[in-house]
Amino acid sequence: MAKRKTKARKVLEKPQVIGWHTSDADETQIRQWRGRTEIAAVEALEPRFGPYGAFRVHSGTGGLYDVEIRDLESRTNSCGCIDHRVNGLGTCKHIEGVLFALKKKMGARAFVAAAAKSSPRAEVFLRRDGEPAPALGGAALSADMRAFLKPFLARHGLLASDPEAVARLLEGAPVGLRISRHFGPWIECEQRRAQREQARTKFLAAAEARGADFDVVKVPLLPYQRQGAAHLAFSERALLADEMGLGKTIQAIAACEILAREKGIERVLVVSPTSVKTEWEEQIARFTDRDIRFVAGLYPERLKLYQSPAFFTLVNYEQVVRDADDINRLLKPDVVILDEAQRIKNWHTKTARRVKSLASAYAFVLTGTPLENRIDETYSIVQYLDPELFGPLFRFNRDFYALDARGRPEGYKNLDEMHRRLSGVMLRRRKRDVEDELPGRTEQTFFVPMVEDQAQRYGDYEYLARRLAAVAQRRPLTKEEFDRLQQYLACMRMICDTPAILDPDCRVCPKLEELEGVLFELLEEPARKVVIFSEWVKMLELVRELAGEMGVDCAWHTGDVPQLRRRAEITRFREDPQCRLFLSSDAGATGLNLQMASAVINLDLPWNPAKLEQRVARAWRKGQKKVVTVVNFVTENSIEHSILHLLTQKQTLADGVLDGTEDFSKITMPSGRAALIERMQAVLGDGEQIRIRSLPPEEALVEEIKARHGAQLVHAELRAQRLILVLDTEPSLIDAELARLATSTPQVEILDRAAWQMLQRLTATGLIGFTETRTRILQQSDANGTDTSGQDMAA
Repeated sequence: MAKRKTKARKVLEKPQVIGWHTSDADETQIRQWRGRTEIAAVEALEPRFGPYGAFRVHSGTGGLYDVEIRDLESRTNSCGCIDHRVNGLGTCKHIEGVLFALKKKMGARAFVAAAAKSSPRAEVFLRRDGEPAPALGGAALSADMRAFLKPFLARHGLLASDPEAVARLLEGAPVGLRISRHFGPWIECEQRRAQREQARTKFLAAAEARGADFDVVKVPLLPYQRQGAAHLAFSERALLADEMGLGKTIQAIAACEILAREKGIERVLVVSPTSVKTEWEEQIARFTDRDIRFVAGLYPERLKLYQSPAFFTLVNYEQVVRDADDINRLLKPDVVILDEAQRIKNWHTKTARRVKSLASAYAFVLTGTPLENRIDETYSIVQYLDPELFGPLFRFNRDFYALDARGRPEGYKNLDEMHRRLSGVMLRRRKRDVEDELPGRTEQTFFVPMVEDQAQRYGDYEYLARRLAAVAQRRPLTKEEFDRLQQYLACMRMICDTPAILDPDCRVCPKLEELEGVLFELLEEPARKVVIFSEWVKMLELVRELAGEMGVDCAWHTGDVPQLRRRAEITRFREDPQCRLFLSSDAGATGLNLQMASAVINLDLPWNPAKLEQRVARAWRKGQKKVVTVVNFVTENSIEHSILHLLTQKQTLADGVLDGTEDFSKITMPSGRAALIERMQAVLGDGEQIRIRSLPPEEALVEEIKARHGAQLVHAELRAQRLILVLDTEPSLIDAELARLATSTPQVEILDRAAWQMLQRLTATGLIGFTETRTRILQQSDANGTDTSGQDMAA
């Protein structure tokens, strides 16, 4: 009996994989395990064909999937689920669930005997164990079948991969020939691809012929904007990645107008950050006569709005997280537009999952920054548009990351291939591509020295950060140390602006004094308006005080300003000639159209070049008729100085993948926690490499004790899930440590050196013995000072 239990436990044990580096065999095993554990029921739809029929699978989550079995051993079966369609394995958990159920019902011997035979029917199906391709299999073809299939065979005797031919094949087949029910999506996709290209060519030809008179929206579209609108409308699900300021909004609106005329669409859902919903409302009203529904209010009010939709319905990302199911059920949009779509770049977040659950035939993804830090951000965005483009995440990781032996990413590869695939769904233009139609831009950076009090406070945090950096040179940081390090770096950046962010009593701010002179110069032009950004609200409060002293009215736009108030502040800045300044945190860095301003001031620089460009693009964008002045403030000899170098490095990665303008072989990826490494290098300089990773709890505790007690820690071992520490110190300190670690995981016991040596002698003489003989030594100092940490040994 015990043997059978052990065997059953092994059958149901989930396959273990290390890191991201999985093989096709690993992924198949995972689906086999899921097929055994996640399938509620299997129903035979064609019982007369035994195991070689069609089956309906009831998933544990409530879904229904039709599976066709034509071979009990090879990967030629088919399923209607998305995983089977994209994974390239030729199987999925539903197929594996059917095979497991058949083997269980038939018995192992009968299953093996059936597997030695082929399907009783000749089979025409779509292979999915690689590039999709029509295929023949099963029983031998009769004369009638060969005659029927002859018009559809290519020279090599295989089925032609022509979707039109396969569509005709589905119209009728002789008895004994099964044509897969899963051809439909592939045929439809291929047919629509050809139709889209024809429609796009026709549209652009008509637009070229009519020029400025082409009346898609109320204002003439520039040539590149017509191309962008056509890309969205005729790609059906597409990414428009124009650099900020080129008018992605009007191109998306124009694409909707094209689809309304060509395809009769009636409902468009626009998902955007809260801060730009008003911008969409104004742009739609300006460029079209369509009705608009601005969704706001409590849940019952939102439901009413979804039930009575307008042509354009405007929601923000937070509402989609709560209401996605209701939107699909009640609104049923024809088109979903995701503005500032970098909000779904982290594929594992709840926001990304809920947004990607929105269902529509057409989807437009708009972002000027589809890649900010890592290439898997682009994967997450593109996955919503076309999950087949990159396939499942395990294939993406395998194709474009260089992985070490433990499956951890240590670099990039095949970025040219990634760029090639992206070009199928993405259209991206830079301002330099259309620079003849855009005004100029000038940049100036002011390097501001610290005053004594500011420098002293900065030095205090820099010292703490350097101490942890020194620890990181010797060993990986614990999670607690990692969190502290991030805090120290953030405090250093805050003090670069003003110590008042951390200490309201210390209001020194050299940047504010420099800003006053810059504003006097900029505001000498009576009509000029200026946008001022800072990551820290306290810094903006000091600027607001300065503006009051200068007699200059300003608008206020931060994350804690209510939505309706934000709309009012934006309108006041645009329309009131006396409102000269727009003070904004990064809540206003995306989506807003502030082209009435002709200057942008960055009081501090973000770590990310995309965020910096997002700030600047509020003013330097299509429609701007003046040269835009960009002013950056950087504190001398500080962490801000090094951020300038980091911004250049990150921009190189984005340019390479998205534009194909960089030498891919020269683009590298920092290993480990890349963001923190960059911050550490900003403190220490480029020559030092920082090593940071998470540790198992027992190792983290030992490293913490090492940091606190140094050489006083003479031994540490893990025995029976209990951490035993030996400290060569006073009893009072041991008691204090026991109290401090009373609730730690794993449980901790601390002995002094004398007690530990006594236990060792008693064990050696056989007077006592440990009930658990397996021990993992985490720290040990022998007579020679040799460290034997990490060994597994028997006591």
